Amino acid sequence: MAAALVCDLLTALLDSWTLWGHVAGGTAVGARWRRASLELTYASGRYRPYPDIVSEAARAVDLDPALGGELIDRWDELEPWPEAPAVLSDIGCDHRIALVTNTSEDLARRAAARLGAPVSLVVSAEAAGFYKPRPEPYLRALEELHMEPHDALFVAGSAGDVPGAGGVGMPVVWHNRMGAPAAGGEPLAEIADLRPLPEIVRSA
Repeated sequence: MAAALVCDLLTALLDSWTLWGHVAGGTAVGARWRRASLELTYASGRYRPYPDIVSEAARAVDLDPALGGELIDRWDELEPWPEAPAVLSDIGCDHRIALVTNTSEDLARRAAARLGAPVSLVVSAEAAGFYKPRPEPYLRALEELHMEPHDALFVAGSAGDVPGAGGVGMPVVWHNRMGAPAAGGEPLAEIADLRPLPEIVRSA
């Protein structure tokens, strides 16, 4: 049985795609903007201000960069996937839960508060000094949990988290809700929603 659950936040546990779509004025353009922001964080490596990346991603998909500021202003509208609070509350009864997210420290805390479930630790890219899938954010979580990689199960939301977390030795479950193509690595399991997660955690 895994001793702790470490999760991506903005895709694995929260429906960030809907907020991006609302701010962009449409689901399709919002998805393109969201994907562009993911690509920029993955390419950045060392941390630089997340709001700047969001605005740059808007420009990259021919949106007004000022929408980045609107997205940040509306950050507290983020909602968890419908089953996430109950699933996390179940797992939280006998496991520590940590979050590792590619945002600023402030936005990480605000997003975590939207879960409505117990969380022991939040590691932002800003605090780690690097964006995932660099190893530093994952290793920072393990260090603060005082755990070896094989004792913590990681829940990936985006494809890049699979080789990222797997690369530091954590077993990975990929919550591939959006049906994204693989980007390397071999997850322990791939799930379309979070409901199977408690059983996986307790049998890992």
